[in-house]
Amino acid sequence: MSGLIDLDVIAGAKATHRYARLSASKARVVLNLVRDEDLALARDRLRFCERGAAEVVSKVLESAVANATNNEQLDADELYVAECWADEGPVLKRWRPRARGRATRIFKQTCHITVIVAQLSPEELEMREARMAASGSQTAAAARAARVAASRADTDAGDETDVDDSAAEETVDAADPAVIDEVDDSEVTEVAAADVEVADETDAAGGSEEPEAADPEERN
Repeated sequence: MSGLIDLDVIAGAKATHRYARLSASKARVVLNLVRDEDLALARDRLRFCERGAAEVVSKVLESAVANATNNEQLDADELYVAECWADEGPVLKRWRPRARGRATRIFKQTCHITVIVAQLSPEELEMREARMAASGSQTAAAARAARVAASRADTDAGDETDVDDSAAEETVDAADPAVIDEVDDSEVTEVAAADVEVADETDAAGGSEEPEAADPEERN
């Protein structure tokens, strides 16, 4: 059992899972992977760990982070796994049937898993920001703020486009219907006059001449 972190002095939170149905030795192998590690790295290691205890430890870690953010008002991006350990729990004794009517005793181990997350010191935060700036990456909070700003900019641009479209519609609606009707009537009159001129030219070209009657004597 550990107790190096004093939560009265250091800002942080604790979460404990009691009577976990696995042995303490199996839980300690996974806890050694995340001890003294940054929260993001600890989550990644637990996500890709193939041991069965990784799922239980991950739930305890997320509970500790939730306690820190909700109860202590700490930023999740500034947390790290300060302490984690597994204590021996009560042993459940069971019997397993064997050959010739015999039975063998089996022991089901339990443990108590404790995870403490604490806030990084200002020096460590500055060092991490310098490393992230050098690599060109950014924290989750900064990425979230950038996405929100981009979304708001797109929303404002869409509102301006809607305003321009509505102004154009009002301009079209403001046109006088009588003027539009007069323009349409003048165009129809010009088309009809053009058709009449074409018909007159066709008649003048010789289409109206009648054929001469044939002489009866010539026919005989």
